[in-house]
Amino acid sequence: MRTIIALTLASACGPALAALNIFACTPEWGSLAQELGGDKASVYTATTALQDPHHIEARPSLIARARRADLVVCTGAELEIGWLPLVLTQSGNPKIQVGERGYFEAASAARLIEIPQRVDRAMGDVHAAGNPHLHLDPLNVSRVAKALAARMSVLDAQDASYYIARELEFQKRWREATARWEREAEPLKGLPLVLYHKDLSYLVAWLGMRAVGSLEPKPGLPPSAAHLAELLAALKRTPARAVVRSAYNDPRAADWLAREAQLPSVLLPYTVGGTERAKDLFGLYEDSIARLLAATK
Repeated sequence: MRTIIALTLASACGPALAALNIFACTPEWGSLAQELGGDKASVYTATTALQDPHHIEARPSLIARARRADLVVCTGAELEIGWLPLVLTQSGNPKIQVGERGYFEAASAARLIEIPQRVDRAMGDVHAAGNPHLHLDPLNVSRVAKALAARMSVLDAQDASYYIARELEFQKRWREATARWEREAEPLKGLPLVLYHKDLSYLVAWLGMRAVGSLEPKPGLPPSAAHLAELLAALKRTPARAVVRSAYNDPRAADWLAREAQLPSVLLPYTVGGTERAKDLFGLYEDSIARLLAATK
């Protein structure tokens, strides 16, 4: 009897279970959810920085994780359209279905760019709602943080003040860091770049850089030999300063073009975990800017 009482007391005095079980679709939102949730949140991130976020398999392990989630945090704007609907449906979890309080899309709080006037298959992988890679604009991260903290406060009302306090503290650090990054990145304004995909469009726009070419002939289509040859010829007329790709991109096309055009080939983390330094959202931005500055010296 004393053993049972002791075990009960030990359990009661042990660390409290997290109030919110969060399923994050991508590393950037997993990182943000942890920033806001602290020890009140248990965050599972469904993908890694080395996976193409457009092409994820709805594995049984993801479905099992979603089944236990209180909150799903994803990008939206059709980024996860190829796999998330199946995960949600197969999870059988009513709390996280689209339209419920346990379903959150970052795009709903952000300002999107590159919204097409029309969409058809001939245009390649174009998203009707706009470019979904919105986390590479720090103002969007700030907007999403505010909305996400509010949603977490609704789902865990008894700890609402905790989430709001953490959001305010995050916003203070984020504003200070953003101002510092903009000062440091001043030399990058006007910098002409060849990009792999439009996943870096927000970063390019925020820092005032210019995209003068794309390794993809159309969004989502892999680089072809014919397209790369055309791009190499075009660079003689409109020079670039670097060829840039994200951590999940196949390096071969970028490295070939960089070698032939005698340009630096720059790998950017794209999201949290894409490089060793990009351990969180702050590291993601710091390493991205540092790598661009180093390549253009």
